[in-house]
Amino acid sequence: MASKSISSPVPDAWYPTLSLFTLTIGLALTAFFFIYEATTSRKTRSLAQELITAAVASVFLGFGSLFLLLASGVYV
Repeated sequence: MASKSISSPVPDAWYPTLSLFTLTIGLALTAFFFIYEATTSRKTRSLAQELITAAVASVFLGFGSLFLLLASGVYV
């Protein structure tokens, strides 16, 4: 029984574009988070909004970093 080789579900040519888009979205969400923290008073802040914004930004920055490494030839 011959084994199948493992291949990426995303074409290699898409790595730079995916890294650009996901890092841009992640950085925009991070900027929104910092602006929200700086301009909102402590009494009107929402913990749920802070956690959701931080988690989504973290996911986008994580995938953006992954695709940036893949685009530059560091296969992790």
